[in-house]
Amino acid sequence: MLSAGVLRAHLVAARLAGTVTTSREESLRSYRLFAARDPRVLLGLDPERLWGEPELLRLMADRCGVSDDPRHVSGPDVIDPDRTLAALDAFADRLAAAAAARAPVLLGTGHPHRLLGFYASLAAALSAAGCDVLTPAHGRRVDITTRFGVRTYNLDYVRGVALVREPGARGSGSDSGAHTHSPLPVRAALAAAADACDTLPALVVGDHGWVCGAGQLGIEAIGLADTDDPALFVGEAEGRVSVAVPVDDAVRSAYYQPLTRYVLNRACLSQ
Repeated sequence: MLSAGVLRAHLVAARLAGTVTTSREESLRSYRLFAARDPRVLLGLDPERLWGEPELLRLMADRCGVSDDPRHVSGPDVIDPDRTLAALDAFADRLAAAAAARAPVLLGTGHPHRLLGFYASLAAALSAAGCDVLTPAHGRRVDITTRFGVRTYNLDYVRGVALVREPGARGSGSDSGAHTHSPLPVRAALAAAADACDTLPALVVGDHGWVCGAGQLGIEAIGLADTDDPALFVGEAEGRVSVAVPVDDAVRSAYYQPLTRYVLNRACLSQ
């Protein structure tokens, strides 16, 4: 059993919280772009109200623990580990509720190189608890606008977790998965399920566009978010994202294993 105190120490030591690898410059740039409603940082969310940079900074200070001082413009950003722990508890509680109801779930990530293992462990535990881990639109083509222009990707599933790959890329692990913040993959998955009259998920678990894209469509969504991902926290504040966990999403994949153990233990899903 991993205690909250032990996990808190790990969060800080691994820079998942405390002083993180995301820079203040990156975070502030994202807040500026979000305030301008740039789709690259909206992640599929259509905010109900106008969020200016000062409001976003106050929200992120409240939800993540970043500095609320607008004069602080450089250096590494920070996440309050106690806020991370509280959000992980809420995240685990939502997983426990889904497992108790044997609800259908969909898991997806735009960070397969870092987070695939975390989500795959959740998928395995939910499946063992009787949940239907959905894989709609497997192999579907998704055209995503990137800084290099429109790129075509294929929607794939690895150990029950959705990700996108460049055409021709294939592997059993995460190395051939592409990094994306786009909501288009989850929209494609949900549209395919609806068109086929298949089961729709009662809960979507993931990050970036997977969470905001699902939440915007009215499906309960929970996930992880860094300090430069204001969309998930705005979605949480506006009631379209159930839980946004503040955590650095770009450290070594092995560093997320204690989070997996903690969440599964709290959700009574440990195998």
